[in-house]
Amino acid sequence: MKQTGLEVRPMFHWAPRRIEAHVKLCVLALQVQRTAEIRTGLSWARIAHLLGTLKAVRYVAERQTIVQRTKIGPELAGLLKTLGISALKQVMAMSEAAETPATS
Repeated sequence: MKQTGLEVRPMFHWAPRRIEAHVKLCVLALQVQRTAEIRTGLSWARIAHLLGTLKAVRYVAERQTIVQRTKIGPELAGLLKTLGISALKQVMAMSEAAETPATS
């Protein structure tokens, strides 16, 4: 595990079930990371950088809220395709803002 570049920090759990759950989650995260590296042939740092460019942005205008993803560049699109991950819709959510009662 020293060769993975996995950054860890101290976690303090005392209950056996929480310790077990934490270890399982760490192993699962490492497996996902290694699978992505093997499938793409890229380092985890590069994969994380590309995934970091994808963000969700919330716009609030008058009485409407829109959640939209940022544009997916060609390199990120290729990465997602290689990993078998379908891209999210451009507009992820739309909702009418609830009216706030006037305060006196």
